[in-house]
Amino acid sequence: MSMTLNVGLVQQPAWPDKDKSLTESERGIRALAERGAELVLLQELHATQYFCQTEDTAVFDLAEPLDGPTTTRLATLARELNLVIVGSIFERRAPGLYHNTAVVLDRDKGLVGTYRKMHIPDDPGFYEKFYFTPGDAGQGAGRGFAPIETSVGKLGVLVCWDQWYPEAARLMALAGADVLLYPTAIGWDPSDDDAEKSRQKEAWTLIQRSHAVANGLPVIVANRVGHEADPSGTSEGIRFWGGSFIAGPQGELLAHGDTETAHLLVSIDRSRSESVRRIWPYLRDRRIDAYSDLTERYLDRR
Repeated sequence: MSMTLNVGLVQQPAWPDKDKSLTESERGIRALAERGAELVLLQELHATQYFCQTEDTAVFDLAEPLDGPTTTRLATLARELNLVIVGSIFERRAPGLYHNTAVVLDRDKGLVGTYRKMHIPDDPGFYEKFYFTPGDAGQGAGRGFAPIETSVGKLGVLVCWDQWYPEAARLMALAGADVLLYPTAIGWDPSDDDAEKSRQKEAWTLIQRSHAVANGLPVIVANRVGHEADPSGTSEGIRFWGGSFIAGPQGELLAHGDTETAHLLVSIDRSRSESVRRIWPYLRDRRIDAYSDLTERYLDRR
């Protein structure tokens, strides 16, 4: 395996029309493949607009099985372009059981792994608990925080709200992930002032760069762009801020998008994680004998 890996991401708007959204995703993937990408990350729920602004049972009609049209289209692209694609689907697992699922398509192997979003938010404009069941905990393929083995390495795929939890990144690192990937859909309430918007976006970037530092791993983050109206008309909708980026294992920004469509590509030196972990040996010095309280919800020791 080469010591360099060309990683790319697609930052795009999305539309209610799946074909239109997926055509934009395909355009980005092809553009990155022409530039030598071997791994491409798409944003969260890239085939549709972010439908979780409201609670509507009719939206469940958008869900697909793992072998549905979105996965099939991405698998065909991965095979044709000889690369690995990390996509995102609204998964229909069974009647009444749905997930926010990342799918990994590997060259001529097709679907080689999935990750079902573990942390599910429920906030104004982000009513995800209405739609998504958390991923299953435990060991084994498709469960918990397990890296996905591909031809370009072990991918530690997490999804959006997962990005705020250091435990998720750490568990992926401990399980041997070579890189952390975060497909994302996050934006501003247009009614917030500029200072609040700046704080939110900087916190979002900072927490994910800190996962790179704490684990000595590259981090790839793909977010969407554009304004999406609230279908209910009760709010001003969401202005997705983009800001997708690729960071190295010391948190250094290697590429960074703005608020427009972007196709970012970086050549990552695989050997740097080993070098960084030798001088900052966090895994060596962890006090695993003292961390049992982390499995508690809260420590009330009054």
